[in-house]
Amino acid sequence: MTILIFLLVSYILLSISLYMIFPKAGVPAIKGLIPGVNFMEWAKLIGRKPTYTLLLLIPIVNIFIFTGMAVDLVRSFGKLKFSHTALAVIYAPAIFAKLATDDLEKYVGPILEMEHDYAAQIVAAEKSGDKYSLKKLQEDNPYKKGGGREWVESVVFAVFAAAFIRMFLIEAYVIPTPSMEGSLNVGDFLFVSKAHYGIRTPMTVAMFPLLHNTLPLIGGESYLEKPSLPYFRLPAIEDIQRGKPFVFNWPVGDSIYLTPQRSWTANQVKRQEIKTNGELITRPIDKKDHYIKRAVGIAGDSLQVIDGLIHINGTPEKVPSHRQFGYDVYLGNNAIVDIKKLDKLGIDIGDSGLSYYQNWKFLSNTTQDGRKNYDVLFLDDSQLESLKAMYPNASIDRIKQKPDTNRVFPNNAALFPDWTVDDYGPIYIPKVGDEITMTPKNMAIYGRLIKVYEGNTVTKKGSQYQVNGVTTKKYTVKQNYYWAMGDNRHNSEDSRAWGFVPHDHVVGKPLFIWFSTKEGNITNGINWDRIFKSASAD
Repeated sequence: MTILIFLLVSYILLSISLYMIFPKAGVPAIKGLIPGVNFMEWAKLIGRKPTYTLLLLIPIVNIFIFTGMAVDLVRSFGKLKFSHTALAVIYAPAIFAKLATDDLEKYVGPILEMEHDYAAQIVAAEKSGDKYSLKKLQEDNPYKKGGGREWVESVVFAVFAAAFIRMFLIEAYVIPTPSMEGSLNVGDFLFVSKAHYGIRTPMTVAMFPLLHNTLPLIGGESYLEKPSLPYFRLPAIEDIQRGKPFVFNWPVGDSIYLTPQRSWTANQVKRQEIKTNGELITRPIDKKDHYIKRAVGIAGDSLQVIDGLIHINGTPEKVPSHRQFGYDVYLGNNAIVDIKKLDKLGIDIGDSGLSYYQNWKFLSNTTQDGRKNYDVLFLDDSQLESLKAMYPNASIDRIKQKPDTNRVFPNNAALFPDWTVDDYGPIYIPKVGDEITMTPKNMAIYGRLIKVYEGNTVTKKGSQYQVNGVTTKKYTVKQNYYWAMGDNRHNSEDSRAWGFVPHDHVVGKPLFIWFSTKEGNITNGINWDRIFKSASAD
């Protein structure tokens, strides 16, 4: 609502500034206050046809059109300096009002027509061979910009355009971890559409362009938390589909400790006794880390994981083709590890739980009881069968997951002692309008949702709960939520670790892979077969 008020007030101020400046150009002042008419008159003053203003009706495009019209109106008053252009771009009503109230400022004429006429004179002089007139026209050209200004404006425009596209339309991401391995691999570079699920307007406004949340090389945050704008999202092209990958801001990443490897939440550091250096960092929604997972459950679903298989509303999931589990793999003491054949199956160091993270030698480890050629591998069903066929004497056992309330949401050993990543739930994923009964068990699951994601103060007095100081037995949910899981089911920190993904944290839809390096390192080679592959496949 606040952003709508800001836009409304800005439009009113713009109309008033046009009301003030129009008479200097011979246009009745009242036309500056009439919606639509004011923009058509504005277009004529700069040398555009009135129909040009129809482009202002196109979302996103209208920002560029409006900015260009603002700059051209200022130039039509003879203001050709870089500072005038910058002020027109930053806040047009301010410079319009200044021009209107300064008696020395005069309307010169439609700048675009004047530029066109001057350019025509130069062309005519070139064709006629009149070197004297050509030289004089070039030297006296009032529209000519210095080399330095041309360079600065080009850089500024390029950065502005790139930042604008990144902020509203499409952003490039790289997959840093193997949580979606098989579907989306470490080293995959992909484009993500921010329009499909509704463009989320920026909340953090004071920031370095083209950076997300940290400064390269020197470190530190790349933004200021204040001033900020409230959450607002434009209408979506499509809804988030169950079973499809999506990109979102890490819901629990509002208070984190940053390490060279990753971010850790304050709760993770406390529960898991993780040693970190540095201060606690707080982040707004749009500056939390980006995650990509599969939306295995959407708002209104009941989800349960039984022996690794997801059930939605009692029905087993459609299993993603590259869903993986972790396996203890013993190829045998005399087995020959054929790296090339394993690589053809898609099994490489990036699929190893020991080699990848602990620098063990891939599939050449020896256990304490003397078994050789051992590793922890994350395999999909096809890889598992191929590995068994390649090494018929191998011992390959799926890893048994144990309850660990320090790592499994909602981190409550008393109420949920048996939940594991393979046997989880049932748990209900709320949708807007749902009523949550205020009980200790529900508060363990939905407490953060109510307090943090929806901004309420919750207290308990005896057996009763108070929300924002009002005693209540039920709470009405304000937005939709989603359940995110990685395809690498034994090597993914996802909703099973930190819970729900709120709708206001949704960033966009992955489109396709535009580049891919093996195991995230170009020195290992390029995955040519993955380039231009869909990033939203099942």
